[in-house]
Amino acid sequence: MGPKRHGQRVDKIKDFRGTLIRLWKYVSPHRLSLFLTVVSAIIGVILMALAPAIMGRATTELFRPVTEGLGISGIDFSYIRNIILILIALQAGAALFGYAQQFIMAKVSQQVVYSLRKDVDEKVSRLPLKFVDAQTHGELISRFTNDIENISNTLQQGVIQVLTSAVTILAVLVIMLAISPLLTLVSILIVPISGFSMKALVQNSQKYFVRQQRIIGNLNGHIEEMFTGHQIVKAFNHEQASIETFEGINEELFAEGWKAQYFSGIVWPVTHVIGNLGFVAVAVLGGALVANGQIAIGNIQAFIQYNRQLANPIAGVAQIANMIQQSVASAERVFELLDEEEIRPDDASPLKIEAPKGEVVFENVAFGYSEGRPLLKDMNLKAAPGQMVAIVGPTGAGKTTLINLLLRFYEINQGRILIDGIDITRLKRQDLRTLFGMVLQDTWLFNGTIRENIAYGKPDATESDIIQSAKAAHAHHFIQSLPKGYDTVLNEEVSNISQGQKQLLTIARALLHSPQVMILDEATSSVDTRTEKQIQSAMKTLMKGRTSFVIAHRLSTIKEADLILVMKDGSVIEQGNHRELLEKRGFYFELHNSI
Repeated sequence: MGPKRHGQRVDKIKDFRGTLIRLWKYVSPHRLSLFLTVVSAIIGVILMALAPAIMGRATTELFRPVTEGLGISGIDFSYIRNIILILIALQAGAALFGYAQQFIMAKVSQQVVYSLRKDVDEKVSRLPLKFVDAQTHGELISRFTNDIENISNTLQQGVIQVLTSAVTILAVLVIMLAISPLLTLVSILIVPISGFSMKALVQNSQKYFVRQQRIIGNLNGHIEEMFTGHQIVKAFNHEQASIETFEGINEELFAEGWKAQYFSGIVWPVTHVIGNLGFVAVAVLGGALVANGQIAIGNIQAFIQYNRQLANPIAGVAQIANMIQQSVASAERVFELLDEEEIRPDDASPLKIEAPKGEVVFENVAFGYSEGRPLLKDMNLKAAPGQMVAIVGPTGAGKTTLINLLLRFYEINQGRILIDGIDITRLKRQDLRTLFGMVLQDTWLFNGTIRENIAYGKPDATESDIIQSAKAAHAHHFIQSLPKGYDTVLNEEVSNISQGQKQLLTIARALLHSPQVMILDEATSSVDTRTEKQIQSAMKTLMKGRTSFVIAHRLSTIKEADLILVMKDGSVIEQGNHRELLEKRGFYFELHNSI
């Protein structure tokens, strides 16, 4: 089952029963806790259900002297006092078991969503890059947060409400039958009417809850995009367009959310009104029975209370039915993610390169992001250990794709990629990627100290190792000039250091990792001349003794490359060193002269 892309409409739950069964697999390990919750619910509800009958005895006792003509002196106040003490004990016991239910289910719900989040997190790590590329970050985050939180709320509140409602209905009906089968029959005649009304309203609201969850994902995606690209939005005066897009999604969310809540909200008053019809019928018929001496007045009072107790859980079930609809819609979105096709498993008997040299070979490699649209065609190249291989070509030529294939972010359609003579599909991805270091144009640093960012690829690095890497990357000086040096915390947007300083830190991180093959995406266009020279010097240090793949944006920076691959329309159309390619007077020659 594939994911729903940003903006794609999904208006109903596809497999309600199947989703509940899958959700039960996460709940079933906690069967003992659920059993204790059921026991607590039964005991608590029975204690609550006994109260009206016992209170009815007090009412009968208070009215007995009136019917017998004895006056107030004929009331047995000690009997009334004992009833009050019993009622206090019943209420205290019911509260205690109610607390036990809440405590147990709170723990169960958190354990269930912990397992769900864990599975989703592990699943994302096994998903191919093409899936992540096709999603907005906000949509993925929505499944981690909003959808799983909906499941948690339903487990914590809904399960208890369903249990207590079911037990209450059963217990109340038993007591009502013991008091008066005739009045019970009048009361339960209202139940089918309430049931049909509830079913119609719940089915109508289901589609709106599904749409609401989809739009929330879209809204999160838009907000995430606008905040991460806030500076660009302002630079291009796109604020108004962004606001209009937000308002469009927000209005759609309002419309669908309003309908969902409207149909959810009217369930209670509709069932409540229908329940009151039963209340009126019981009051009228009960009064006639009391007048004829067929039933004690206290029992009528108790029966009226039981009638109310019977109506409330029915309406409560209606309310929780809407919550379950929303939760199942959320669960289905989570399970859709868990059902996504994963990356090809690692080789069952993987090889390992014990002493990597860094030889990289492409043999007849073909690849396309979508079927029938090849991007790389019959690509062949060989990078000897320690060589600097530059990749040049116009935008869309396939330069970044080549790097994605090297790291197995995407799988090739045909051919082989070899490292030190071993097909990379025979290596574990984890082992393969430890051979590579990356310094990309889009610098990625996280919210943490500079020390933690440099040591990201080698958490056990010593302080001396970190400082040595920083010095080699020409980053040590600027780090020392910061108020807290290596303990300076980079903020979430990493806006408290310059672009050039970010790049130097990524180089220091790569140096500390000390891989055998380096992938470099030139990123000096947005820095000053002095910083550019520092970055270029640091990159030379980084490439020394290592096989390097450099995605070149400016030909002036790759004149010393051992091998230059000239790519166009997914193919390597020329290769050689700088001098050889100029002598060919081909596409590279044209690129060089166009600068």
